[in-house]
Amino acid sequence: MSINTQVQSVIDGILTGKILETFDAYYANDVVMSENRTEERIGKVVNREYEIQFLDNVQEFHGAKVGRVIVDGDHAAVEWSFDITFKDGNRVNMQQVTVQTWKDGKIIREDFYHG
Repeated sequence: MSINTQVQSVIDGILTGKILETFDAYYANDVVMSENRTEERIGKVVNREYEIQFLDNVQEFHGAKVGRVIVDGDHAAVEWSFDITFKDGNRVNMQQVTVQTWKDGKIIREDFYHG
C-alpha cells in the first residue's frame, strides 16, 4: 500500500470517528508524538492514553475538515480544522497541521502544529 493510500486511510478513519481504531492500525509501537515539537511522548501505549484523555474531554464533535495534504517520500503533512465542544462547555474551532513520518506502513513520528 502506498503512503498516499495510508495517509488517506488515516484521514478517513478520523473523519468517520474511528480515532482509536485508526491509531491502533497505523501507528508504530515506538511512535514519537508532540505538540509543537515540545514535550515528546514516546511509545504507542503512552500516546494512546493521551488520545483517550483528549477524547474523554470531548462532549461533541461537530465536524472536521481536511485542507491540503502533502506527501513527499516517507513524510506527509495534513491541514485539519475541527469544531469541538468540550465537556466544560467550551466550543472551539481548532486548526492544526499534522506532520507525519512513515516507515514500514506505520507512523513513527507525528508532530501537531497549532496556535
